[in-house]
Amino acid sequence: MTGPNAQTVLRLEGVGRVHGRGAAEVHALHPIDLEVRAGEFLAVMGPSGSGKSTLLALAGGLDRPSSGRVLVEGAPLAGLSRAKLADVRRRSVGYVFQSYNLLPALTAAENISLPRELEGLSARTARAEALAVLGELGIGELADRFPEDMSGGQQQRVAIGRALSGQRRLVLADEPTGALDSATGEAVLEVLRARCDAGAAVMMVTHDAAHASWADRVVFLRDGRLVHEKTAAGAVHR
Repeated sequence: MTGPNAQTVLRLEGVGRVHGRGAAEVHALHPIDLEVRAGEFLAVMGPSGSGKSTLLALAGGLDRPSSGRVLVEGAPLAGLSRAKLADVRRRSVGYVFQSYNLLPALTAAENISLPRELEGLSARTARAEALAVLGELGIGELADRFPEDMSGGQQQRVAIGRALSGQRRLVLADEPTGALDSATGEAVLEVLRARCDAGAAVMMVTHDAAHASWADRVVFLRDGRLVHEKTAAGAVHR
């Protein structure tokens, strides 16, 4: 669990997201203040349409806020060019998508190693990292298999491996256990917990209260608002 002096890896200051204008205006996320520290596992819960995925996309720089600012390791994402923003995401942020987003022409190991090669790692070193993380997730035998030859659960674990490769400081996971059976889901949560214990910050969207119990802190969204927060010390209502 994180301590009070741990570095803030992710900070959201008054971050909100509005779609449309006038009568068609929709507040996907009302302004929110939130931070996640090194070594902290934060779970985000709420009903469908509550703003969970919007929050995750804003935190990872995949979408730009309508108000407020997002800082990753103290650096504001606003104003960065597309190229620089992509570089921050590639080097500092690991993102687990619900839809996996694996490249069909690449094997499992290649899907994981490609982002690391784009960072400047040699192909050999990047592949070694990919094999290590696949082994950690219990799917080392999939290294040279293509996505079309994998089950949904296997593809999900490869996607998680891609997010974890390179020891990224911030891991954002959108329902990472959604396509997994209970035993495999628990194994993935153990890996995420281990990343936190090694100093990463993890923000995970989940509908499963049992999976949320792995987190140090849980925040609850409803209608785009942060309405409730629960930590080991108890609950805090907003």
